[in-house]
Formats: sequence, structure tokens, C-alpha cells
Amino acid sequence: MLIRVPGVTDSGVVIAGRYRLANRAGEGAMGAVWRATDERLGRVVAVKQLGTDDPRAMREARVAARLRHPHAVTVHDVVDTADGTYLIMEYVPLSLSALLRGGRRPPAGQVAAIGAQVASALAAAHELGIVHRDVTPGNILLGPGQTAKIADFGISCAPGEDTLTAAGYIAGTPAYLAPEVAAGEQATPASDVFSLGATLYTAMEGEPPYGKERTTPAMLMRIVGGEIEPPRRSGPLTGVLLGMLRRNPAERPTMAQVHAELSPPRPRPAALPVLSPVVSTGGGPDPWSPARRPRWRAAVVLGLAAAGLAGGGVLAGYAAGGDRVTGTADLVAAPSACEASLEVTNSWPGGYEARVTVRNVNPTAIDGWTVQWAQPAGHAVNDLWNGRLEQHGEEITVTGGTLAAEGSTGFGLIAGVHSDNPVLPAVSCQA
Repeated sequence: MLIRVPGVTDSGVVIAGRYRLANRAGEGAMGAVWRATDERLGRVVAVKQLGTDDPRAMREARVAARLRHPHAVTVHDVVDTADGTYLIMEYVPLSLSALLRGGRRPPAGQVAAIGAQVASALAAAHELGIVHRDVTPGNILLGPGQTAKIADFGISCAPGEDTLTAAGYIAGTPAYLAPEVAAGEQATPASDVFSLGATLYTAMEGEPPYGKERTTPAMLMRIVGGEIEPPRRSGPLTGVLLGMLRRNPAERPTMAQVHAELSPPRPRPAALPVLSPVVSTGGGPDPWSPARRPRWRAAVVLGLAAAGLAGGGVLAGYAAGGDRVTGTADLVAAPSACEASLEVTNSWPGGYEARVTVRNVNPTAIDGWTVQWAQPAGHAVNDLWNGRLEQHGEEITVTGGTLAAEGSTGFGLIAGVHSDNPVLPAVSCQA
């Protein structure tokens, strides 16, 4: 049901003395989305128009504030007026649903790149306990250079936030629901994996995996039964999509694994030839290590290369025979309640992207954790998400909140490198 918001609906109107509406950019279940100009900062923004005192605005803003990620839409502000509540967001001009309009089907490499970017943001959300619950083509936005971002956390499940849907109400868009959600069960991270799989399936096949049933009850019956149409046009992505669309949630890959499977391997750059790992002193296998990844990664990469999809733009990362530059570094300087490990997930001439996994090794929860490292010569942290960063000279400190007993969390970073012989930072954790 579309919520019609009374009040301001005309272009040229200024909201809160600052945001001048230009034109409608979209229409969603929660209200209209406008393209607008922030006249104070001179930038284009998106304005989502909600009902008066709608609790979803503050809820979405709080969830977005927790999830600071380059592939999640940024929420700048929440404005309350007599006409309603407005969510002020980063403006991203195109949705995946608009790209697919008219039966257009992007190439497999582009779909994989979009999926990898969105999966990276959702994996970070899942580490924070946030489940999106409405991953659809309409909620994936495409910016310059075909950068993909996940939007609209308005009906998400998040720790400390009340559920805004009534008991017995199935939240989400029917065509992209996981079977367990359609059956009335609570959404989990595995449900988001299914919905992203259904979204990417739609991009490749031209319609959702359950087909185009005319009535919601008929579609829900098909979903609960797990009756998907076998993919016929997905080519090298067939294996990963079928894995994401398994009826049993326990058999689906995690979102972090999906990100790994869809991410392009990059050739080793001359400026970053080898990232030497520091010997691990942590116990047990790293849950993010390549050994834990499903076998269909090789099929995806080789299939994309064979299909000739190693072109420019978002496909620049695909190269036949290329290797992903990865490394791990673990260090526990002294007995502590937590351990930290750093893994390079992407690299290029002059920089790299990494994730740091923090593990609670205690049988009890910890109230907070601190990861520290000394920047190697020539390294500089350019961006960091899902952690609080402080830097004093070459000393880097990242802090986080409560971590459950024997649980894990993580944060991501992008670093620049200006060195002929770079090594990974040696990270340590204290709690």
C-alpha cells in the first residue's frame, strides 16, 4: 500500500528553509522521493517524504548512522515539519529496477559487480546485527561509474530498534521474499542473501525467480514451496545464484561469502607486488579465509573470463588468469579478551581495501574493544567504516562496542600506499 502524504508536493518548495524540491525521483511504499538542492551546502540530495511523526524516519536514520559504508546510501538529516517528516539522503540518480526497465538485461560482469558491492554493505550490516528485509532492484541504486549502493533500511531489523511491522504481517516485496519469510518466520541474514540472489536473478533472467504470478497469495504459495524457475540465461553466475536461492537458509552462503564469490580478482599491481603477512598467533581457522569459500567461486571467475567480460568500467577488475591479492595478519601482543586479524580483500596500484575481523575469545561478553596498529611506512588510511577511528602520528586506534561471548565483528578500511616494499599492518586487540 502506498502512503499518500498530505502537504508539500510541489517542485520549488523549500523544506526547513534549506532543501528546495526539484522533481520526483521515485515513489515507494513509504512515500515519495524527491530530487532536491541543499541550498546551504550547494549539493544535490534526495528527500524522502513521510507521514507526520512517522517513526520510520528516525529509525532509518539511526540504522544508517550505525552502518557507515561506501555501498550504503548515506542519510544526512531528518527534518520534521507541519506537513510531515522528511529524510534527507545522499542522491543517487538511477535504480537497478530503472536500469532493467523495458526488458533490458545487463551483462553478467556488470551484474556480478553490482552484486559484490551490495553484498559488501549487507555483510557489514549483518555483522552489526542489522537485517535489511527488503533487498530488491528498486532499493539498489547506481551512481557514477556504476557504483552500487543499498538503500531504504526503513523496515530493517536492528538491535535496540522496535519492529515496525505488526505480528503476522509479512514485511518486504513478495517477488523477492525468502521462503521462510513468506511462511511467516522472522527474517535473518540468510533471508537477505536469498533476496539479493532473487534480485540478481531478475537482472540476468528478466523476471523474478518465482515468475510473475498475478496475485500475492499465489506467489506466496510458490515461494513457500521453493518453486523457482531454473535459470536459463545466467551463464557464469548460475552456480552462485542457485546457492543463494536454496530453500533451506542453512545451505545458503553468508553475505560475506557472496561478496567474495562475486568480487573480481585483480592482477598483482607493480606498486603493491606482495603484501607480506605477519605470522598468526590466533587459534582456529579464519572464517573469512579462502578455504571456507564455496567451490562455485572458481566457476564464476573463469566463466566471466571465458565470456569476455574483462572490459572497462565496473568490469575492469575481471582479468583472465588474474589473482586476487590477499593476505592475512594476526597479532595478539599479550593475553587479551579479543583477537584481531587483517585481510586485504582488494588491491590496486597505490592502495588496497582491507577488512579487520575482531573476535571475542572469552566465554563472556565484552563491553568494548580497541584495535591498534602502527602505520607501516608509506601507508595512509583514507576511509574507514563500522568503527571509530583515531590517529596520532603513525598510531591508529579503532574502537567498537559490545561483543557477544565468542562472537565476532569487523570493520573495513581503504588505505593508500606509497612504498616500494609495503607490508601489512600488524593489528592487535585489547578489551
